[in-house]
Amino acid sequence: MPSIRGSQSKKKTRRHTRDLDQVHADIQSKKHLQQYVDTKAPEDLPGFGQWYCVECSKWFESELNFTKHGKGKPHKRRVKQLKEEPYSQKEAEAAIGLTTNNGPGKGDDVETMEVEVELEDEVK
Repeated sequence: MPSIRGSQSKKKTRRHTRDLDQVHADIQSKKHLQQYVDTKAPEDLPGFGQWYCVECSKWFESELNFTKHGKGKPHKRRVKQLKEEPYSQKEAEAAIGLTTNNGPGKGDDVETMEVEVELEDEVK
């Protein structure tokens, strides 16, 4: 018999880890990683925060667990994902068509802009 609130009420959710762009920033800048680590109290962390996997953003209780994790498939999968450069905000906006055209810039030729305008008029 299902529970009072429905069959979906007892499902567990996945534990959320840091996103790939956050981890990528941690790898690029030691300062960014240090800011994150400073937000955690060492006595609340497993192993007093001594063993931390930057790529997976996980804390481990012992060095043995940490080294086993480094040899495992989930860690290797995460490292492979991090090899790809994350998208910037500009690329994301361009992908959905939110670009701005503020006219010719310093290096743009006025002639090429006129040709583009003429082509757009022909299409309409």
